[in-house]
Amino acid sequence: MAAPPILTLSDIRLGFGGRPLLQGVTLSVGAGERLCVVGRNGSGKSTLLKIAAGLVEPDSGTRFAQPGARIAYLPQEPDLSAFETLGAFAAADLGDAERWRAEMAMDALSVRADSPVSGASGGERRRAALARLLAGEPELMLLDEPTNHLDIAAIEWLEDNLRDTRAGFVLISHDRALMAALTRATLWVDRGQVRRLERGFDGFEAWRDETLAQEEAERHKLDRLIKAEGKWAVEGISARRTRNQGRVRRLAALRAERRDQIHVSGTAAMAFDGARASGRLVIEAKGLSKTFTGRTVVRDFSTRILRGDRVALVGPNGAGKTTLLKMLTGGLAPDAGTLRLGSNLAVAVFDQNRELLDPEATLWESLTGAPELGVPGQSDGIMVRGRPRHVVAYLRDFLFDERQARGPVKALSGGERARLLLARIMARESNLLVLDEPTNDLDVETLDLLQELLADYDGTALIVSHDRDFLDRVATSVIAAEGEGRWIEYAGGWTDHLAQKPAPEKEEPPRPKAAGTRQKSGLASRPRPEAQRPRLSSNQARRLDLLPAEIDRLSFEIARLGEFLGAPDLYARDPAAFAKASTAMAQRQAALVAAEEEWLELETLREAMGD
Repeated sequence: MAAPPILTLSDIRLGFGGRPLLQGVTLSVGAGERLCVVGRNGSGKSTLLKIAAGLVEPDSGTRFAQPGARIAYLPQEPDLSAFETLGAFAAADLGDAERWRAEMAMDALSVRADSPVSGASGGERRRAALARLLAGEPELMLLDEPTNHLDIAAIEWLEDNLRDTRAGFVLISHDRALMAALTRATLWVDRGQVRRLERGFDGFEAWRDETLAQEEAERHKLDRLIKAEGKWAVEGISARRTRNQGRVRRLAALRAERRDQIHVSGTAAMAFDGARASGRLVIEAKGLSKTFTGRTVVRDFSTRILRGDRVALVGPNGAGKTTLLKMLTGGLAPDAGTLRLGSNLAVAVFDQNRELLDPEATLWESLTGAPELGVPGQSDGIMVRGRPRHVVAYLRDFLFDERQARGPVKALSGGERARLLLARIMARESNLLVLDEPTNDLDVETLDLLQELLADYDGTALIVSHDRDFLDRVATSVIAAEGEGRWIEYAGGWTDHLAQKPAPEKEEPPRPKAAGTRQKSGLASRPRPEAQRPRLSSNQARRLDLLPAEIDRLSFEIARLGEFLGAPDLYARDPAAFAKASTAMAQRQAALVAAEEEWLELETLREAMGD
């Protein structure tokens, strides 16, 4: 007999004025299920998760969670105001005997436990909230954009953690690679309804397109039927002077059905219009270096960026991506080295912190109040790439209606705020785009359009992003942080740069195979001729790259658990905590042995193949 769902929503309805946001939504989430939630920005994805978490009360309908079920929610903007430090917040749900779980999560996510909340950035607050959720070991996790403000190493750690967990999760994310790797079912929030596909995100887009095409065919069929019935109503009644009331009522019902249908929102009419072309050389840097308080973040870096290049900057949080970006665009002077900027540069900047947007201002004011967009003497007009336009008409291009145009920025979802900021920078002519985390919170459709626009853009783009799929689709080269202030440029996108990176030097020779481990016959002793020599598959090569970090993580966790279990009075003081930590220790020790054996097998295979 199947176990009952952990969480059930039945006939949920909710509206915030105007057309209802959610209409008759019914869904359930069982133990261990892995779902992604997709839909257009503003469609109600985050609201649905808040209802599931019990934080928003629907207008009607019921929410039922199994008694005693541990359900945890990660908001886009966590509230830490009741805590003095990030560590206190992350460990708030744990007893003293379990604080080690919060410490492990904070270490993995680069959260400093002693950092004061008052001075923490949005990214630090979000990572602390994610550490708190994971440390609590819930049965069901509700995750709203968990990868925002995480660097790629932290995203890969989170991906491994979610892949290995036995808990269920419901995930909203703009990160295609994460959703495709982890999810097994998809919830599509579309025009107030929630539809479920029993496949992960990798099957969503084809299913969505098929569903919309089928809807469009049904709509055309309904239109033809209404036209035929309308013709009968005019010609038949006038000819016979008697009314078939059944057919008249049917016509009225068909017209009501057509009127109640909600059209699919169109794609935002976004465009990057190039200013006068820049010179062929856009940026030339030679020997740039920068040091802050004794720490070198950029050391002897040189590059030449030409018109049409799309250059991505990647690296861990705190590596200096923003510093290097500012130096390359002339916003920050280097301590050493020279910078040469090309001629006729017109720069447009997308800021991940949305600092150009005042939360209290209306969308109308956000555009008309911008000095570079305002039209003198007009309160309702803006200059869009050199031509005057009404502010509401321009906002409609980005899928905002007049009601939203007169509402405050703070009422928008994260994705809608990103779209508003794109509207602001796209109103200007440019030939150099500086995009700092442009994909955060964007829906799949807008993200697709942004990728197409960047591919067709006549100018040059500098991009900071943690979205691996986006980088693979857009970047022509990657500048990667290699540690100690070193930055190296690689051709291609994220995956291409991984393939070009030299293998890390090993301090120890390969460890001997554990006793009793069977070696694959023939691979090491009988290499194939050079022309036919096989190579590791892409999955095997990626696994070989990831295993050292996994081994280090498991070793670190085992050491922490050993310290915890080493307390002389632990068993007498808290037998349950002792038993739980002992079980965790045994699991991690088994995982470490398996990881080491897998690494040794792949390393032996790599050497045998001559990779």
